[in-house]
Amino acid sequence: MIRSLFGRKDPEPPKELGPLRCAIGGALQIDTLGLQAALISGEPAMGAPAGGDFIVSAVGTARLDGSSELTRYYDDHHRMVQVMAAPGGGEDTINDVSIYAAWDSVVPAGSQEWARWTGPNGLIGAAQYDADGILFDRFWGAGDDHADLVEFVETVDDGGEQRQIHQRCMLYSRPVGRGEEMLLLNIERDLAAGAQAQGSAIAFMIGYGISVADVSRV
Repeated sequence: MIRSLFGRKDPEPPKELGPLRCAIGGALQIDTLGLQAALISGEPAMGAPAGGDFIVSAVGTARLDGSSELTRYYDDHHRMVQVMAAPGGGEDTINDVSIYAAWDSVVPAGSQEWARWTGPNGLIGAAQYDADGILFDRFWGAGDDHADLVEFVETVDDGGEQRQIHQRCMLYSRPVGRGEEMLLLNIERDLAAGAQAQGSAIAFMIGYGISVADVSRV
């Protein structure tokens, strides 16, 4: 009654985003016990990932084709939960979930160095990638020929603003224990005016597939 007299309204609840329906500032609970058991007999590049709460600080989305939409939930610790689902769909349309954490980064010095990494016969896109003695096979693109990087534009919302990020990436993998370890090489460029034309760095992320049942909104 008092509120109505003074015209005050209850604040709107945070918007639930993506197929996991998690708002920015909300939390996901990740269960990695099964993944840890699968990796225990191998040597993961960063050790087996820990589970627990994952506080969402930003959400990115990208339409890949008519039947698939990519959603990335980011936290403030350089991790992401990546989900593939039907465009605008809920949890029942999810067909792939994976978790990634930052492993390393490289800042190429000049156009020649960028060409060595991302050119027509560059390191990224080759059939294999040697990460300081850890050998990964290319996951995207069959055969031994060099493969083009996958490109898409991701809309990233951090709750304060939305940015359009041009992504170029390639995925590699290797067996670890009874599981599979993924290496995502990613180059992002902010499409805002004044952003660098090539990107600022090449990010290396280590990831693993998990089941839909292993991640839930808190």
